Amino acid sequence: MPPLRTALLQSSGRPGDVAANLKVLDEAAARAAATGAGLLVTAEMFLTGYAIGDDVPRLAEAADGPGAEAIAEIAVRHGLAVLYGYPERDGETVYNSAQLIDAHGQRLANYRKTHLFGCFEQEWFTPGDQQVVQAELNGLRLGMMICYDVEFPENVRAHALAGTDLLLVPTAQMHPFQFVAESVVPVRAFENQMYIAYVNRTGPEGEFEFVGLSCLAGPDGTARARAGREAELVVGDADPEFLAASRANNPYLRDRRPGLYTSLV
Repeated sequence: MPPLRTALLQSSGRPGDVAANLKVLDEAAARAAATGAGLLVTAEMFLTGYAIGDDVPRLAEAADGPGAEAIAEIAVRHGLAVLYGYPERDGETVYNSAQLIDAHGQRLANYRKTHLFGCFEQEWFTPGDQQVVQAELNGLRLGMMICYDVEFPENVRAHALAGTDLLLVPTAQMHPFQFVAESVVPVRAFENQMYIAYVNRTGPEGEFEFVGLSCLAGPDGTARARAGREAELVVGDADPEFLAASRANNPYLRDRRPGLYTSLV
């Protein structure tokens, strides 16, 4: 299988302005497609903005809502899959979600953030209860989680045991926690033998200061692509042949002794 060229859109767009954010996404998709990318990943809550406060209920929409329809059109027009973050409404309940739409405009998977960070998220969102959500794309098994979720090692290990090859993590990583992007994410990729696409917001937004530093981390623990602190599009390859070789040479999953870990749960 050829590598899956993966584009990371590090941008906060324009908080509260869905139309403007769709325009940013459309322009980024064109640039990503020009590099040969088959997948474009955005940040947490990209569709609406993160620090939107009282606008969360107003801007939240169903998984098959108008935002999903607009992004499906972008995916088809540029011939690549798109993973985007958004506030999802399901009846009276609102989730912090991420959805994957393929290059044919089909909705492949929808994930609801399971670990809510801080007072803002806990006020406006309900935590999801499905730990592992996956989809197949270009011969790779993709997994999904959001921001704070990746900081729990049990979460990422669950994906490793379920066979995730490339873990997609839209995030809203803020100061002073940049060490997560710099150190934790590459270590998670190494200890679980997978690729991780960690895609952040950037700059000031409400009470938050997002740190950028998006990366595509490889199973060797290195950043195959790394953004700086400003808005930008970076591209890297998730190579299944390299992944297979790395898994063969790194025995973490084979050498586990689950019987010793029962006290953890």
